Amino acid sequence: MSRPLTRRSGVRSLAAPVLVTALTAGVLAGCSGGGGDDGTVTMWTYPVIFDEAENKAYWDGLVRTFEKEHAGVKVKVETFPWANRDTALATAIASGKGPDAVYLIPDQLPKYAGSIVPADSYMPASARSDYTDFALKSVTVDGKALATPILTSANPLICDKRVFAAIGEKSYPTNWADLEALAPRLKAKGYYATSYSGDTQQTLNMTFYPLLWQAGGDVFSEDGGKVTFNDAAGVKALTYLKKLVDGGYTDKDLVTTTPKLEQTPTAKGKVACTWQNTPADVEPFWGKENIVVQPPLKDAESVGYGTVGALAMLKGADERNTGDWLNFVAESKSSAGLQKAAGYFPARASGGDLYPDDALRTAVAATLPSMDVGPLQDKAREVQGVLAPEIQAALLGTKSPRDALNDAQKAAQAMLGR
Repeated sequence: MSRPLTRRSGVRSLAAPVLVTALTAGVLAGCSGGGGDDGTVTMWTYPVIFDEAENKAYWDGLVRTFEKEHAGVKVKVETFPWANRDTALATAIASGKGPDAVYLIPDQLPKYAGSIVPADSYMPASARSDYTDFALKSVTVDGKALATPILTSANPLICDKRVFAAIGEKSYPTNWADLEALAPRLKAKGYYATSYSGDTQQTLNMTFYPLLWQAGGDVFSEDGGKVTFNDAAGVKALTYLKKLVDGGYTDKDLVTTTPKLEQTPTAKGKVACTWQNTPADVEPFWGKENIVVQPPLKDAESVGYGTVGALAMLKGADERNTGDWLNFVAESKSSAGLQKAAGYFPARASGGDLYPDDALRTAVAATLPSMDVGPLQDKAREVQGVLAPEIQAALLGTKSPRDALNDAQKAAQAMLGR
């Protein structure tokens, strides 16, 4: 079993991966079917840059530069949809038709560990020392860096300046108590204190887990052998969240549904603060000038959710050529185009400040050290699958927070086989 990455080991995923089926998960140790033998490196990626033409131009430009510097090596970058990518990748690997390299996020790494050539085997020492702690630790499983980080992101607390002006408040919440104290005043003026999406299809990394971490808890024990979200910290986090729902301080409809963002109270300017949307999400609705970036809320700790995008080499690839390509892409001068076009941040200290004239993004970047990518554990997504419905049941009042978490713990622990 892969050991989870926990806050106590130094860290705390862009889109949440679809669960790998039991069948394909069992054959992930298969080899890549990439074109290493004929000097071609094949890489699969996904639309980090959502504009199709801009995405193509970025990768085509990198490929041209790399091929000029590496005679005889050809690189083929293929962009696939985010949806169902785990199933497609696992199936390709199992059939020996996988790529040489692939874009992954941290909580995918344990699933594919058996098919990955650890980045430690080809990452230069100068690159390793250049990575931020957040970036490097987020791709490290069982003491090995499995992939090459190329970008980072953060979901800090963001608040709507207009809402605070409407209640005559100039201070923004820094902890749970602050937000709870503001909630009745906000409600009296027709505003919600926050938003919470309890739809079971939403990733807990972005919804409940930040509260769990802030309470001092975690999903798994240090050795990965136990799920621990039902301890005192977990009960405290879910009880706090239930207070917000029961008090009408967050939209109760969102506990069971996920409408389009433009249809939510957040987009309509009726939410004071949220940790579930980024500034880029709300800017079209709030206006850039009304977004206030705050560190993640704090109870015992100030922790939020962030992610790291990384490139992993698969077994069967030409390790020299593929390693050269991945190291090239990961250089700050290469990855900056991807980061800036998509609104993300460098994974290396040498990447510097990509947005010197953008106070909003600079403020988000400052919160990166407080971010957690979620547990790096091979059962992490399956555990979310049994925990999310129990959290929803507690918020709907059909179970107490303690009973809901205990019931989820029993089901989740059985998955670990310990």
